[in-house]
Amino acid sequence: MKKLDKLILRAFAGPFLLTFAVVEFILLTQYMLKYLDDLVGKDLGFDIIGQLLFFFSVLMVPVALPLAVLLSSLMTFGTLGEHHELTAIKTSGISLTRILRPVLLTSLLLAGFAFWFNNAIVPRANLKAYSLLWDLRQQKLALDIRPGVFYNGIPGYTIKVNDKLGEDGDILMGVMIYDHTQGSGTMRVILADSGRMFTRFGGEYLSLELFRGQSYVEQPDASSRAGASFIRQAFNRNMITFPLASFDLSRTKEELFSDNKMMKNVGQLEHFIDSLQNRLRSEQRMVPRMVSPYYTYLRFDTTGRAANRRVEQLQVPATKLPVVSVSTLEQATNRARNVRAFAGSTGERLANLAKESSNYRIEVYRKYVQSFAILLMFLIGAPLGAIIKKGGLGVPILVSILFFIIYYIFSIIGEKYGREG
Repeated sequence: MKKLDKLILRAFAGPFLLTFAVVEFILLTQYMLKYLDDLVGKDLGFDIIGQLLFFFSVLMVPVALPLAVLLSSLMTFGTLGEHHELTAIKTSGISLTRILRPVLLTSLLLAGFAFWFNNAIVPRANLKAYSLLWDLRQQKLALDIRPGVFYNGIPGYTIKVNDKLGEDGDILMGVMIYDHTQGSGTMRVILADSGRMFTRFGGEYLSLELFRGQSYVEQPDASSRAGASFIRQAFNRNMITFPLASFDLSRTKEELFSDNKMMKNVGQLEHFIDSLQNRLRSEQRMVPRMVSPYYTYLRFDTTGRAANRRVEQLQVPATKLPVVSVSTLEQATNRARNVRAFAGSTGERLANLAKESSNYRIEVYRKYVQSFAILLMFLIGAPLGAIIKKGGLGVPILVSILFFIIYYIFSIIGEKYGREG
């Protein structure tokens, strides 16, 4: 390797690693903000949050690489131009294309790596990330009993307290508990002057130790609702224990999410697209056969009797129309309505199949485009950096944002056109 190549690559490596880390962080932050409401208040551990951040950071790599190459190319060659190093190299008889060659080869390697990463790693990361996100969305909020608010997070119970005291808020004042576990409405109510809240058995159960209260139990009358009676029991101390198993994170089988297009590589996507296309063509061929029973055709045989009858019918004056009964008109109208309903539902089903096939085809092209975009961004950034001759972060960031917005807008437009066929 020439000393010039080492100089260029050394000047490119630092800005590339820096910009890639910054872009990855920005994209990851923006992506996580979309799901912030699904994660807050569920008492998730650092291991769960760490897994989610790791999986989503893997998903951001194909998107971050093109922008990082664009920005680092602008910074590298802008800095070389600003310090007159490009001028010195050119005066030595070395062309600009020769100067760009080491970074071009590096961009080609990054493009190949991005395609492999997008095809082999990203589908697995999608499966891990979105299956975990689904389970986090289904998980209940952490136990949070607030004063003056009815809390029904514990299955079968509704709890209300007037006030919470103590450093940890474990002392409760004015406790009211509705017991719905018997499936009979609010037939059991517990009132207590005060209580103490704590967990037992490693946090698997919540215990409420109630003091100076009464419990009311309704005893319904089988013959008459008006004849129902109440049993009131007073207590000085009462212990109630609730299971907290519903607050645990239960994991769903990842195989249930594997049919999504984001969880497949190019080979699997192509196979699925072929299946959808075969199904679409099969249903299109079945449409005439399914429409045919709605129509009635007059078919004549070749016997002389039928032929004479047909000739007689043709000799009827054109001014005289055959008499049509009301029942025949109603039958024809109903058939027309049925044909229209069938055509509408069939057309919608075929359109949905075609759109689904387009969505899977878009996912195939996305894997190629995100890899080719790395080379495209280098071909934009490197010559432009040599022209503007501005290093640092200011001007390169502004130019990078402009070109990346253009690239993003064209990608969205292309996806919309592809999705609509």
